[in-house]
Amino acid sequence: MRGKFLKVAVAATATAMLATACGGGGDDDSESAGEAGGTLRVYASEPAFLTPSGGDDEPSLYVIRQLYRGLVKYNAETSAVEMDLAESVESTDQKLWTIKLKSGYVFDNGEPVNADAFIRSWNYAAYAPNAQNNGYFMKRIAGIKDVQSEDPDGDGPQTAPEPKAKELSGLKKVDDLTFTVELDSAFSGFPTTIGYPGFFPMAQACVDDIAACNEKPIGNGPYKIDGSWQHNVGINVVRSDSWKGEAGKPDRIEYRIFADVDAGYSAFQAGELDVMYTLPPARYKEAKAQYGDRMYEQPGDSFTYVGMPVYDPAFEDKRIRQALSLSIDRQSIIDAVFDGRFTPASGFVAPTFEGAREGVCKYCTKDVEKAKQLLAEAGGWPAGKKLTLWANAGAGHDLWLQAVGDQIKEALGIDYELKVNLQFPEYLDTADKKKFTGPFRLGWGPDYPFMETYLYPLYGTGAGSNNSGYTNPEFDALMKEGDAAESIQAAIPSYQKGEDFLGEDLPVIPMWWSKVGAVYSENVDQFVWNAVSDADYGSISLKQN
Repeated sequence: MRGKFLKVAVAATATAMLATACGGGGDDDSESAGEAGGTLRVYASEPAFLTPSGGDDEPSLYVIRQLYRGLVKYNAETSAVEMDLAESVESTDQKLWTIKLKSGYVFDNGEPVNADAFIRSWNYAAYAPNAQNNGYFMKRIAGIKDVQSEDPDGDGPQTAPEPKAKELSGLKKVDDLTFTVELDSAFSGFPTTIGYPGFFPMAQACVDDIAACNEKPIGNGPYKIDGSWQHNVGINVVRSDSWKGEAGKPDRIEYRIFADVDAGYSAFQAGELDVMYTLPPARYKEAKAQYGDRMYEQPGDSFTYVGMPVYDPAFEDKRIRQALSLSIDRQSIIDAVFDGRFTPASGFVAPTFEGAREGVCKYCTKDVEKAKQLLAEAGGWPAGKKLTLWANAGAGHDLWLQAVGDQIKEALGIDYELKVNLQFPEYLDTADKKKFTGPFRLGWGPDYPFMETYLYPLYGTGAGSNNSGYTNPEFDALMKEGDAAESIQAAIPSYQKGEDFLGEDLPVIPMWWSKVGAVYSENVDQFVWNAVSDADYGSISLKQN
C-alpha cells in the first residue's frame, strides 16, 4: 500500500497545505461545510477515450474515474489501498488471487456489476485485435500471449493472424460475486494495481458496441453522463441514481473542454470555472498572488521527460542520447519558465516513493565537454539536419522546449525546430504509432501506489506506454525478478537495478518532478486532492446559499 511506502505525506488540505486531512478553502465549522449539491465546473482538455479499456491519458481518466468504480480505491490522505467494490482480494502464494465482490451494484443500464463484468472488461482490454490502450495492464495474467498475435512482417502488407484465444485463461468465474485471477508468476503488488481505471468493469452492452459506449458511457460509478460526449466542447455528468455507494458531493460536474490552458485560465478568471487542476506556466506567480488560499500547492509525483525515439536510426546510439541530455541545464529552465517551482530529475522514480534514489542518471547534470566527446564518439550529428522537438499544442510546453533546443544548439551546434501543432489525442496517437521524428515531450504520473508504476509501463519491451521503443532483455528480467519478490519491499532492489539500466541507456531524458498548482473559485467549500488520482471532483463540495 502506498501509504506505507511514501517517504513523505503527500495529501494536504487546500488551506493549510501541509496538513494530513483532505480539506478546502471554506470554513469547516460553517453550516455549509461538506454539504452536497450544486454544479461544479472544471477545466478539461479533450479526452482520447471514455471507456476503461481505452482511456489512459489524463483528460480521459479524470472523467472515467467519476463514471466508473473498481475493485479498490486509493485513500486521499495516505494513498493506502482500500476495498471499493471488492469485499476482499486474497492470495496464499501471490500468484493465484481470489476476488470477492460486494453485492447489489449495477451499471447505469441495470446490468449487474458482478464477476462477469470484470472478467469481460479485462478480456476485452487484453484481446489484441481490440487495440485497447490499457491492454498491457493485463500482461501478468495467465494466457496473455494466447490473446495476442504478432504482425508477421512489421508494417508490411500481411495481416496479423487471429490470436489463439479470445479470453485470458487466467480469469475464472467461481460464482456471481467471486472470481480468481491466475498470474503467470507471483506478483506481490497485484492488489495495488487494480485500482487503476483500466481494471474497471464494463457492461455487456458496452462491449457489444464499444463505439457507442465511448460516446455515451454506461458506467457503474457515482456519476452518469448527461447526454453524450460533445467533442472539443464539454462532457456533463450528473449523480447516478443507481449508485449505492457514497454519493458524490456535486449534483453535477461539467467538464468544459479548452484547446489550450491559457484559454482555460482566462475562463477561470472570468468566473466561468470552479476548478483548474493545472496552470499556464507563465501565469503561476500571478495566480499565487491573486488567489492566495484558493491556490492548492503540493510536491507532485508527475514526471516530465523528453522521450528519445530509439526506433529512429538517428537515436539508436545511446551516446547521442547521453550527449543531448548532458547539454541541458534543467534548473535554469525551471527557474526561467516555471519560477523555480519544479525539482530537476536525476532518476526515474518519484522522490516521494520508497525506492527512489537521486543520481541514477549520471548524464542529467550539464557537462558540455562530455557531451561534445560523446557526440564525436558516436560519429557526430548529420551536417545540416535539424533536430525536431515535439510537444502537444496548447499546454505551454513550447516555452520550455524552446529553451531545451537553445541549450542543445549552443552546446553542440545542432540547429532545431519545434513541432507543437497537434492536439493531445492526435499527439498520443502519434506516440502510440511511433511516428515521432525527434525528441518528444511527455509526462507520467503513478497509475497505482507502487514503485514499478514508473518502470515497466514506460520501458518494458512492448509495454503500452513505451513510446520510445526501448527494449532491453536485462531490464525486462529485473522487472520480472522484482514482480516475483515475496513482498513489495523485497522487490525494491530488483527494480532499482532495472532503473540503473535506464540511467545508462536513456530511453528518455529525465527533466523534472512537478509541483501541483491548482486553483479553485470562491464557490468551492472543500477542495480535495488525491495523491494518486489528483483532483477528486466527486469529493469536492460547493458552498450552498
